[in-house]
Amino acid sequence: MEKLFYRPNDAAMVLGMSRTAIFRLIKTGELRSIKHEGYRLIPAAALLDFARDLESKEAA
Repeated sequence: MEKLFYRPNDAAMVLGMSRTAIFRLIKTGELRSIKHEGYRLIPAAALLDFARDLESKEAA
């Protein structure tokens, strides 16, 4: 089974970014995340949406 949620460090590795960049994207609302029991979690769908949005901005 694939992961449904990623911790920021894991999301950073998936996207090829730094952990700091991930938190910046979360803060600006560019990357969706949730907080659950003190943990910041990023849905797998949010990573895909972010990548698609980034790609479409580059194509424009």
